Amino acid sequence: MLILLLTALAVTALTIIVHGVGTTQWLRHLTHEHAGRDYRLKTRMRLVVIIQTATLMILLHFIEIMMWAGAFMVVARDELQTFETAVYFSAVTFTTLGYGDITLSTDWRLLSGFEAIGGIVLIGWTTAFLFAVLQRIWDGPGSAQGESKQ
Repeated sequence: MLILLLTALAVTALTIIVHGVGTTQWLRHLTHEHAGRDYRLKTRMRLVVIIQTATLMILLHFIEIMMWAGAFMVVARDELQTFETAVYFSAVTFTTLGYGDITLSTDWRLLSGFEAIGGIVLIGWTTAFLFAVLQRIWDGPGSAQGESKQ
């Protein structure tokens, strides 16, 4: 049980660090490369910024899923036969999709619960981040001033 809790805390902390570094670095890039003096994103790059941001967030989630899969392969060696199976299980768990076609034994199943909780938090963070980027792109309904300022 102690190994399970330490593993859960370590991997959760690492995925939060990855997500935090990824989002803050991307925000710095957007602010430096694509924002005006008022920190609103320039209109000519709107669609490109949205696509890039969404793609980066998905990539961050994939990295985090891979981190969990690696942890499963290290601490629960006998549970998942291949790394591909571990990645699949991790993706289903991280997103809380939960097909149930692959499950862990009673010794390790709590670890998947920690991954699901972390996945919910990080996906929520991504949702908030995408919303913040969209807010910086869109000045609001009927606002023609946003176009002329930039």
